[in-house]
Amino acid sequence: MRWFARTEQLLGPPALARLGAARVAIFGLGGVGSFACEALARAGVGHLRLVDYGTVDASNINRQLYALHSTLGAAKVELAAARVRDINPDCQVDPRRSFLDPATVDALLEPPLDLVLDAIDSLNSKVTLMEAAVRRGLPLLSSMGAGGRLDGGQVLVGDLAETRICPLARMVRLRLRRRGIQGGVRCVYSLEPARNTTPCDPGDAGEHVGTGRRRTPIGTVSYLPALFGLRLAQEALALLLEPAPTGK
Repeated sequence: MRWFARTEQLLGPPALARLGAARVAIFGLGGVGSFACEALARAGVGHLRLVDYGTVDASNINRQLYALHSTLGAAKVELAAARVRDINPDCQVDPRRSFLDPATVDALLEPPLDLVLDAIDSLNSKVTLMEAAVRRGLPLLSSMGAGGRLDGGQVLVGDLAETRICPLARMVRLRLRRRGIQGGVRCVYSLEPARNTTPCDPGDAGEHVGTGRRRTPIGTVSYLPALFGLRLAQEALALLLEPAPTGK
């Protein structure tokens, strides 16, 4: 049986062909990005650029797809690439182990893409990527904060300018406004106020990567980041399968 027979049955051969020709980048392969990547690979997206600097640590095991006791210390981007190739050997996988900052963002967005997915949890890197994508006119989908939440029923998709409650979305909006970007960024976010019931044990803080400051970890549960990632994938497929614009 063909790998994507069920997808073709649902969407039709032309849609499956469009997904096979699509070029998508996923920035950040943690709890959100790993599940977005999984869904796009299993949907038949034909080219995936995977970008992440980090390695698996023990604190990732509760929510990240690639985090196992057998993968501790391994580069997330290499684990992701191997998994995608095992799902779809025909997929062109472009793994890039890199920290995204103003010095690297341009190269990471080349060659051109059809869609960018932002699942980065570092504020500075996140805003840098979002600004670069908007300036280039690249379609962009972004994940806001999934940590500290429990209620999947409060996860929404909408324009960043319309988000409420989420502290990360508020900070991102402020920084983008300072750079002259008011809206037009579609994102996944939650209306549930973030909670942390127990302070983080210093020994459970995880690794520190890149050049940003060390951040205080936020409590997470297994399914919420995955739900954010799957909603990102849903929106990605909808964008990739939109009818092509017709001229007057």
